[in-house]
Amino acid sequence: MSEPVTLAVPSKGRLKEQVDGFFAKAGVALQQTAGARGYRATVAGHPGIDVMLLSSSEIAASLAAGDVHLGITGEDLIREAVPQIEGRVTLLKPLGFGFADVVVAVPRSWIDVSSMADLDDVCAAYAHRHRRRLRVATKYTQLTRSFFARAGISDYRIVPSAGATEGAPTAGTAEAIVDITTTGSTLKANGLKILDDGVILKSQAQFAMSQAADWPDDAREAAAAFLRQLNASTQ
Repeated sequence: MSEPVTLAVPSKGRLKEQVDGFFAKAGVALQQTAGARGYRATVAGHPGIDVMLLSSSEIAASLAAGDVHLGITGEDLIREAVPQIEGRVTLLKPLGFGFADVVVAVPRSWIDVSSMADLDDVCAAYAHRHRRRLRVATKYTQLTRSFFARAGISDYRIVPSAGATEGAPTAGTAEAIVDITTTGSTLKANGLKILDDGVILKSQAQFAMSQAADWPDDAREAAAAFLRQLNASTQ
């Protein structure tokens, strides 16, 4: 085989632990080539697979750019990196872990605001009263823009979040947020509530394939063999 298939997997955190468990269940052994701190690995029994250990967000960006052939990361990160996913990245297999929702949340004190239509009214009133647009803090710029556009909301502006997004309204840096949540407890602890129709995406870890990567025929065969082993062992 001339060129190996490049598979990107998480290098750290809870998702790495879950991916390691998933591979172990499937009988797939990753062997890091430079010790425990290495960022390359091989797959026992699959010499045509070259593994790279990257952050979850780097995996999504690499799939979008075609820098890797395959990757495991959160669907939220993939769809943020690739807003128009068709023809660029294919979601091959939902993995049944890493569940989280990307949601629109507003202060619980906004008792009359429970839907995106209500938020639209608030945005329009805010712009009229303050002569500036309501601020929405988020790390999910592309997902937010698409979702708000479908809801017909335009009187807002995105405040990029580099830290704890759920704290933005309390800190006075934004009025509403778009963030990821698993139980909603952190949002509640920060005095926020999820809008009734404010779930943008129900995400989980995905095994994904880049359509932008260079795919020689033998690379596709190696990837297919690897995926067959995963599917056969995790039914």
